[in-house]
Amino acid sequence: MIYDLPDEVRKGLEFARKRDMGRKNRLRVHVGENVHSILRLWDQGFALDAQTAPLIRGFVDIYDSGKQLYQCLVMCSSVEGGERIYEFKRQTAVVTEAPVDFWRDQNAPVGLLT
Repeated sequence: MIYDLPDEVRKGLEFARKRDMGRKNRLRVHVGENVHSILRLWDQGFALDAQTAPLIRGFVDIYDSGKQLYQCLVMCSSVEGGERIYEFKRQTAVVTEAPVDFWRDQNAPVGLLT
């Protein structure tokens, strides 16, 4: 059905879909000082709008609103269906605590009173 529409209508629908997807999605990729909205995110990569997305290589940070989720190494990109596809070479989740190298007992006292 969508293929029978005139080109202007089809382009208008595609533009509206991308605009709405950018509004709903809070995921952003930070490349230095530049910030771009992520259209889709999956285990092996993410997609940006092909018309506004730069060629990215190297380390990037992925945020959900103000919370940093991942630090990633982006290794290559391609353009498919109006989206620029980036693939991860490395994706590391950001943690708020340092890992410990000992067992923590759940029933251990919080403090010691003297």
